Amino acid sequence: MKNKPQTYIFFGIVGSGKGTQVELLEKYLKDNNISDDILFTSTGHEFRKLIETGSFTASKVKTIIEKGFLQPNFLTISLFSNILISGLKENSTLITDGYPRTIPQSEAFDSMMKFYGRTDVKIIYIELGKEEAIKRMKLRGRSDDTDEGIANRFDEYINNVIPSMNYFKDKEGYSIYTINGNQTIQEVHQEIISKLKPYLI
Repeated sequence: MKNKPQTYIFFGIVGSGKGTQVELLEKYLKDNNISDDILFTSTGHEFRKLIETGSFTASKVKTIIEKGFLQPNFLTISLFSNILISGLKENSTLITDGYPRTIPQSEAFDSMMKFYGRTDVKIIYIELGKEEAIKRMKLRGRSDDTDEGIANRFDEYINNVIPSMNYFKDKEGYSIYTINGNQTIQEVHQEIISKLKPYLI
C-alpha cells in the first residue's frame, strides 16, 4: 500500500455526475492499493446534515438551498475547515465535492493546502452542457430542483463556481483536467483515470 497523500477537487455543474465519479475514483484508489485512507468531503452533504438539526441556522440554510443560491462564504469555509481539522491525517487522500465554489473559498482552500503542505492538487472538471444538465436534474426529482431553483443554480455556477475554478489556472501546485461529461458514467470514469494514471503509479 503506497498510501501517498493526494488531493482532488471535483468541479462540475449540478447533474454532471460528480458524486458518482468521486465514488468510482475512491474505489479505484482502494482497489489498486494506491490509497486506503481517503477523506471525502461534500459541503452539500454537510449542509443537509445541518438542516436536520432544525436549528435557527438550519432554517436559514434550508431557505437558501431551496432558492438555488450558494451559502455564505463564512459558513461554507467554516464547515470545510472543521472537516479537515477533525478528519485529515498526514497520509489521507483528500477528495472534495462542492468546495470551493467562490473565489474567497478558493483563496481559503489555497491557504489550507499551504498549511497542510499539499503541493500537488488535481482539479477534475466534468464539463456538461446546460440542456443535458437540466434534463438530468429534473430526473433526480429532488425537492429543490424547481425551475426557479435550477435557473438560480446555473447563474451561481457561471458567476461564482467557474471563476472559483479559474482562480487555480496557472497557479503553482494545481493542475486542471477537463473531462467530457456527456459520456456514459463508465466512459467518464475511464477518461478521469487515463488522465490521472501517470500520477497514480
